[in-house]
Amino acid sequence: MSNRAEALKRIMDESQRHYAAYVLFNQALADHLQIHSTDLQCVALLDLESGPVSTGEIARLTGLTPGSATRLVDRLEKAGLVVRRPDPADRRRALVALAPSARERISTAWDLPGKAFTEVLDRYEDAELAVIADYLHRAAEVGRAQADRLSNES
Repeated sequence: MSNRAEALKRIMDESQRHYAAYVLFNQALADHLQIHSTDLQCVALLDLESGPVSTGEIARLTGLTPGSATRLVDRLEKAGLVVRRPDPADRRRALVALAPSARERISTAWDLPGKAFTEVLDRYEDAELAVIADYLHRAAEVGRAQADRLSNES
């Protein structure tokens, strides 16, 4: 096997290990916060958004059906993690944003794991970090596209 083929195989193998470990970590963090792992993923995705989003956008971000996304938002609102606000452009529609206390609650729980992940990244030079960020971005795009493809084949 060539060096490139070996490197590609190692990356694919390590990616699978990373995804499995991250699923386990996500579940453990959700358990620690006493919320469902899907709820934690939604909160994390909302934290990345620049502002409030519609329930339809939450469905798109999470891969849930619109009905499941509505139930997810209901759970998050009941848990005090999100707030619904009227959409200024369409009063019939609500927008969803993280509740101020949610950021603090998640941030506190993320403190030690975040430091541990930062320690790993601190070992890399700036140019290497740019490559890692590019790979993660592109891999996430591929993952979303493949999830869509598989969902549409069902």
